[in-house]
Amino acid sequence: MLTKEQIAQRISREVKDGYYVNLGIGIPTLVANYVPDNLSVEFQSENGVLGMGPFPFEGEEDADIINAGKQTITILDGGSFFDSAFSFGMIRAQKVDLTILGAMEVAENGDIANWKIPGKMVKGMGGAMDLVASAENIIVAMMHVNKAGESKILKKCTLPLTGVNCVKRVVTELAVLDVTPAGFRLVERAPGVSVEHIVKSTEAGLIIEGEVPEMQF
Repeated sequence: MLTKEQIAQRISREVKDGYYVNLGIGIPTLVANYVPDNLSVEFQSENGVLGMGPFPFEGEEDADIINAGKQTITILDGGSFFDSAFSFGMIRAQKVDLTILGAMEVAENGDIANWKIPGKMVKGMGGAMDLVASAENIIVAMMHVNKAGESKILKKCTLPLTGVNCVKRVVTELAVLDVTPAGFRLVERAPGVSVEHIVKSTEAGLIIEGEVPEMQF
């Protein structure tokens, strides 16, 4: 099974040269650490940052330079800062090529739940609803099962929805899944993880076509 860092590393392969990419809170923030140096990519954070780089080394953090998750970040040459209204203007105008989000649940029709668990206090929904309503390409980075071993890849979300019919691809510690009109299609499996294990760990049905390759990094 993959670590959170390996999930981020696999997703970094989805980033193309010239992309503007929004990184959500959680595993997605790690993606910037793995994008190849030969690619020109602009990472955007909804709190008003464009041009994020990898996380800073210990001792080199600047507490005034943070992402939407309040983590300290680095800024690449040419990076810029602006207010959140301008940032959400970029998002709503579909200036972002790829949005990478975390999630608590994803359904087989592309619904996503990633902002609230009933009964638990949250500070607010943040910008996730704007992102899923505006983004053309959404990849979710998440764990396949919860701490009790229960699937978070579902036929239908049980938690309050963030967006509907919007997720295109999901990368977990077990697999890469594409959302299709017929449901989840198993695209890749984590090294050493069997198709049978993925099927048993998934509440939703899976479309399996031929030999399923292992993920490449």
